[in-house]
Amino acid sequence: MGFNCGIVGLPNVGKSTLFNALTQTAAAQAANYPFCTIEPNVGRVAVPDPRLETIARLAKSAKVVPTSLEFVDIAGLVRGASQGEGLGNQFLAHIREVDAIVHVLRCFEDTEIAHVEGSVDPIRDAETVETELMLADLESLEKRVAGLIKRARGGDKEAAGQLALIEPILAALRAGRPARTAVPPGEEAAARRLQLLTTKPVLYVCNVEEAAAATGNALSARVFARAAAEGAQAIVVSAAIEAEIAEMPETERREFLASLGLADSGLDRVIRAGYALLGLITFFTAGPKETRAWTVPRGTRAPQAAGVIHGDFERGFIAAETIAYEDYVACGGEQGAKEAGKMRIEGKDYVVRDGDVMLFRFNV
Repeated sequence: MGFNCGIVGLPNVGKSTLFNALTQTAAAQAANYPFCTIEPNVGRVAVPDPRLETIARLAKSAKVVPTSLEFVDIAGLVRGASQGEGLGNQFLAHIREVDAIVHVLRCFEDTEIAHVEGSVDPIRDAETVETELMLADLESLEKRVAGLIKRARGGDKEAAGQLALIEPILAALRAGRPARTAVPPGEEAAARRLQLLTTKPVLYVCNVEEAAAATGNALSARVFARAAAEGAQAIVVSAAIEAEIAEMPETERREFLASLGLADSGLDRVIRAGYALLGLITFFTAGPKETRAWTVPRGTRAPQAAGVIHGDFERGFIAAETIAYEDYVACGGEQGAKEAGKMRIEGKDYVVRDGDVMLFRFNV
């Protein structure tokens, strides 16, 4: 099961620099001119989770496998992208395929790096990109709605149901509000199937200068206020620092971060925020061969969690031997948890909790 975040923003805001550091590669060309990213670059990154090493140590595992997120670096959007300006609709199409949007905003001044709008204003930039996404959504829905009206008048109940979902969203878009503000309660899954750009959850990444990496600055404060007002998330990152960290040996990174007043890297925060943004949790499997982290959406039941490991596990699901992470650690591992009565046998209706250490019983 894959989950991915699309990294978007105007040209020259630090998107590709961030992506390169995030994936610790130079797969995305970072250059001081618009549209240097010609194809969406994709990278999978490990989700930092200290619980994994703790479980592996107790299980005496030979191998440790973290869970991961996929990041897609999408070329810089510009005003008019929904009408084909810049690299236009081909990149809007790439955004439709991601689960969440990581919106990089330039929150630093630098006369040597050109800004496509001529000045630095992250709120204006955020509005420019969101407007293009809303216009693309509006065009997409208006193309569908005429056919749905015709079918609904002919007695097609499915078309009538689609119209009931689409009409309030269409009204919101025409009023200049993103689709996510008008999804009827309980219709979130149906709305996702419409593949609208502005129903996707948003994380604003404020790209600041090195001196502001720990505290943010006046520009990033404005972005945080916007995020709070619209129910989005925001974090501060210095892409330049992250690029520097990516080149360092692991042993030097903590000392360097501490010297800047940072507890962890901005990239770790991006990854964790992306994980939280998508409503994901982690469960673990552990044994002598390996300890592995697995990603599932919050609310996933035990058979579906088993299916993430292998389809046969879901089809033949019998039960899940389950230990809470805290009990696993407190009891010194699986055997200690069993002896202390902390291992539970859970059935098909069990909703997996973050941190569960699980062993699935199945028969195919």
